Amino acid sequence: MAGLTSSSIGRKYAMALSAMFLLIFLLMHLSTNMTSVFSEDVFNSASHFMGYNPAVQFLMQPILMFAVIFHFAMGFILEIRNNKARPVKYANNNGSANSTWMSRNMIISGAVILAFLALHFYDFWFPEMNFKYIEANVPNEARYWEELHHKFHDLWRVVLYVVAFVLLGLHLAHGFQSSFQSIGARHPKYTPIIKAFGNWYSILIPLGFIFIAIFHYVTQ
Repeated sequence: MAGLTSSSIGRKYAMALSAMFLLIFLLMHLSTNMTSVFSEDVFNSASHFMGYNPAVQFLMQPILMFAVIFHFAMGFILEIRNNKARPVKYANNNGSANSTWMSRNMIISGAVILAFLALHFYDFWFPEMNFKYIEANVPNEARYWEELHHKFHDLWRVVLYVVAFVLLGLHLAHGFQSSFQSIGARHPKYTPIIKAFGNWYSILIPLGFIFIAIFHYVTQ
């Protein structure tokens, strides 16, 4: 890992790999949460499986947490190094003529998304750890849907989630294609396909999460 992150190219490559892992996780997370819209029983069963499966809890969950921390930490490091290495600031170099606002401000959207993740952990992960390991409650497969539904009782929380997912979409719109470019996927034949798929991904994934939040709010 030290060798991979010791150079600028290595850091970008490592960040791209962590981004791809998180892209897959987002798709899986959305798939599970979307079942809450259609069936309480299916969502409860899926959540119970994810919550008590040893491979998920003690292998995939630590890897996921490491990937999240690594991705954002590496993003901040790359941004700081790029700013130091840039001889002329964008404001004086007309950066907007050559790049989008989001590509120049990934650090801002990343920081907001990181703050949202802290809220998400507070809302779901910490209560789950408390239920299972601190209070040591007996497993209850029927509790998950009601807990999720209750979290979206207040409008302010729904608004925060919507804003966070809109920013996530903007972050993904640039980050999706950038991650593929960082690992060498730059062939003219495939770039339009990657760009198109990334655009759809950056719209549909956040929109799905927004739909779930609004659904649970309006069906209180």
